[in-house]
Amino acid sequence: MEPLDSDDVGQRVTVRAATGQTGPTGGPQFTDTVGRLVRVEPDHFVIERRDGSTRAVPRAAVVAAKRVPARPKRSRAAREVSADDLMRITSRGWPAVHSEPLGEWELRAAGGFTGRANSVAVHGDPGMPFADALDAVAAFAERHGVAPAAQVVVGSRWHQRFLDAGWQRPRSTRPGAIVQVADLGTYAPDPLVRIEPSASEAWLAHYGRVEDLDVARAVLEGPERVGFAMLEDAAIGRVVVTGEWAGLAAVEVDPAHRRRGLARRVVAACLAWAA
Repeated sequence: MEPLDSDDVGQRVTVRAATGQTGPTGGPQFTDTVGRLVRVEPDHFVIERRDGSTRAVPRAAVVAAKRVPARPKRSRAAREVSADDLMRITSRGWPAVHSEPLGEWELRAAGGFTGRANSVAVHGDPGMPFADALDAVAAFAERHGVAPAAQVVVGSRWHQRFLDAGWQRPRSTRPGAIVQVADLGTYAPDPLVRIEPSASEAWLAHYGRVEDLDVARAVLEGPERVGFAMLEDAAIGRVVVTGEWAGLAAVEVDPAHRRRGLARRVVAACLAWAA
C-alpha cells in the first residue's frame, strides 16, 4: 500500500482501517471512509465526508488507502434537503468551541459568541425522555457559563415541545432565521475581492459583533475550509465549504457604500472560491 501524504490533500480518497473489533465472520472488522483528505497528521488522516462531517483515521489502523475519482454530482436538488439535515450542515459551518452529542442533538457553547454556537441544535432525537434532555441542556449551559438556549426548526414537533415546557423566544432576537438554499451555479472570480483563510482585524472590525477575540476566531475560523472576503474595505463576507455544501454568512456592507452592488460581488466571489 502506498501511504497517503501531503500531495494527496484536497483529493478524494478511500481509507480502510481496522476497528479493533471482531467482524461477523470471526475475522477482524474493518471500516471504510470515503471523502476529501483535508489534513495529514503524524498519527492520523483527517477526511471530510460528503455531509461535511470529518473523521480522524489513525495511521496505525490503516490497511489500505488510495485516491478515487471525484464524487458524482449530487442527484437531489438543494431544496429537497430536510430541515434537520440543513441544521446539521449549518452547525458544521459555524462550529462551537465546546460541543457534545446528546443523542442526535448537539450541545454547543462558545462563550456567548452568537446564538447558534451557544445553543443546543435540536435535530433528530435526544435518545432520552424530553424532560431529561432539558435537564442535560441546562446542565451543559451552566458548566460553560452560558444561558440555556435551543435552536429548533420552526413548526416542528420539538418547537412545540419547548414552548409547552415554558421556553420562550428571546425578545432581543428576530422571530427566526430563514436559511436559503440553491444549487451552485457558475461564478467568475473577482480580482478585487480578497479572500483570506483567516479573519483580519479589518474584517472583524466590519463584522463588529465581537467581544472576546479568541472565542470569535475559534468559531469563525473553525472549519477546515473557510474564506473571509473583503471588497474595497467596505464589504465583507464569510464562506465555508462543508462536504458538498458552500455556506455564506456575515455579508455586510458599510452604510455609506450601499446600493453599489458590493454585496452581490462579494457573494459571487465567495461562490466562485467555493466551487
